[in-house]
Amino acid sequence: MSDPAGAAVVVEGVSKRFGRVPALTDVSLAVGSREAIVISGRSGSGKSTLLALIGGLEQPDAGRVLIDGEPIWTRRHPAHVRRDVVGFVFQRHLLLDPLTAQANVEVPLLGAGLRPAERRRRARSLLEQVGLADRAEHLPSQLSGGERQRVAVARAIANEPRLLLADEPTGALDSVTSERVLDLLFDLRDRLGTTLIVVSYDLAIGPRADRTITLIDGQIVEEGA
Repeated sequence: MSDPAGAAVVVEGVSKRFGRVPALTDVSLAVGSREAIVISGRSGSGKSTLLALIGGLEQPDAGRVLIDGEPIWTRRHPAHVRRDVVGFVFQRHLLLDPLTAQANVEVPLLGAGLRPAERRRRARSLLEQVGLADRAEHLPSQLSGGERQRVAVARAIANEPRLLLADEPTGALDSVTSERVLDLLFDLRDRLGTTLIVVSYDLAIGPRADRTITLIDGQIVEEGA
């Protein structure tokens, strides 16, 4: 499995536009190994874009993103970073519709060298942790929005990633389930030293994190402990 130390992240002077619309302008940020931060801001402030750049899902127009001191886009295989280092919880769960909840959780384990029985055991355990043990054989279309998001969380932490990125992980959940999901995310940080970056409006997350970063119109305007 993964190295117990979290991954250090450095964002250097990053800018990103979509057509004529600037999403981020000259953003710089450093996140230490094992640190947990929350990125807040209004809709359209650039939060999700910043998360996508950190995870290597988008390439910046200017500047660079480094993981453990190495720029993502100068690596020979940037996709390997996403596979081996980063776990994602997307705002829209992005589950694979033809697969059951359990099979969706097993997907990131396919390249981990585990036997099928071990993959199934780990996926079942993760679904139990998010309160969905009895929904393992259901398709995404048979689950509620909150249940699909919980499956997405289980999938994101299946490989115990060194860097976990979560985009509004509790946005579709009730308060009880939100607490359960947050416990899972922060337990991963406490237990394995995973670096955790969460985009969220949820005020309950702030006190759990080491810092809160606020974005307005694509620029960082505030960093607070």
